[in-house]
Amino acid sequence: MSDKIRLLVADDHEVVRCGLKSLLAGTEIEIIAEVATGAAAVEYALNNDLDVVMLDVRMPDGDGLTVLGRIKLDKPDLPILILSTFDNPTYIARAVALGASGYLLKGCTRDQLINALRTAAAGESAWTREELRRVTGALATPRLSADVEVPLTQRESEVLRQLAYGLTNKEIAKALNISYETVKEHVQHILRKIGVSDRTQAAVWAVRKELV
Repeated sequence: MSDKIRLLVADDHEVVRCGLKSLLAGTEIEIIAEVATGAAAVEYALNNDLDVVMLDVRMPDGDGLTVLGRIKLDKPDLPILILSTFDNPTYIARAVALGASGYLLKGCTRDQLINALRTAAAGESAWTREELRRVTGALATPRLSADVEVPLTQRESEVLRQLAYGLTNKEIAKALNISYETVKEHVQHILRKIGVSDRTQAAVWAVRKELV
């Protein structure tokens, strides 16, 4: 690796991209490309030499977690950090399950950002103990092995997929054009069928079953 750390930034907000640029000015971390969509992030990451990728979660054309999974298929060793506004345990659990090097909140300090990028680029984990503790329960709990068939209805599968994307019941209701009460009912059935106790565990289970 050269002395420079080559970074790809994927975020649909220009303000964030410019902010990162100024925060990293004068360091060895060089933003060699900026993209605003998930599809562009996959395209660039798979076709160029990079030391680390930083992905926003909510982007048009492929959310950051889906993009993370997609890049990791072809480049399993490329370090990827998630940078998000959302301190969402479901997102964090999916990021861990999909092999991210760490998860930063947009409120983090410049030092935290630079340290995480350096750590990830060196091939090490930038996860904090606290974050991992929050999700290890979720990652360990699903007792069902991936090859056990769980008879989810088509609608339940749709709800589970949306839930694993980190959507709230209200957002799922809107996305699937069903009532909030119906979504709540579906979520309860899903948790019971797959034998987990909360949404985060259900999301991790969905990732492992490759439903998302």
